[in-house]
Amino acid sequence: MPDDTADLADTAIRVAAASRPADTDAAEAYRLDAQIGYLLRRASQRHLAIFAERIGDLTSTQFAAMARVYERGPLSQADLGRATAMDAATLKGVVDRLQARGLVAMAPSLKDRRRVIVDLTAEGRALFARLATAAFSISEDTLAPLTAEERRSLLSLLEKIA
Repeated sequence: MPDDTADLADTAIRVAAASRPADTDAAEAYRLDAQIGYLLRRASQRHLAIFAERIGDLTSTQFAAMARVYERGPLSQADLGRATAMDAATLKGVVDRLQARGLVAMAPSLKDRRRVIVDLTAEGRALFARLATAAFSISEDTLAPLTAEERRSLLSLLEKIA
C-alpha cells in the first residue's frame, strides 16, 4: 500500500474510532506486530531454530539444566527448578530424560533424604563442555542483527523484566 493510502487508512480509523466506545478504540488501535509477547515469541522462535540446528539432540531446557548444574555443582531438584525457571513437572521430565541418556545422575540428599540431588555424570560434563562453544555462537547469531550497544541494552532490559 503506498504511503498516502496508508495515511488515509490511518486517518479513517482514527475518525471512526473517535465515535466508538473505548474498547473498540483499543481494538482498532491494536497491532499484533507491536506487542511485546508476540515479539518475544518471534525472537524465541528464531533463537530456538538456531539452537536446534547447532545443538541437535538436546532441548533448550535440557541444555539449561545441564548448564546450571555445570555452573553450580550438584543441586536439589527444587533448587535446579528455581535456578532454571522451570516448574517442578517440567524439570522432572527434563531430568528424567537426561538421566535416561546417562548425562545426569540423581541420588537422595545425604542431609535430607526427601530431597533428590541432580549432578552431571562424567559423560554429561564432557558433553556440556563440548557444546559450550556452540552455545556462545547461538547467542551471537541470535543477536547478530543488533549492534554491540543494542545487544547490551536488550539484554539489560530483558533482565529487568524477567
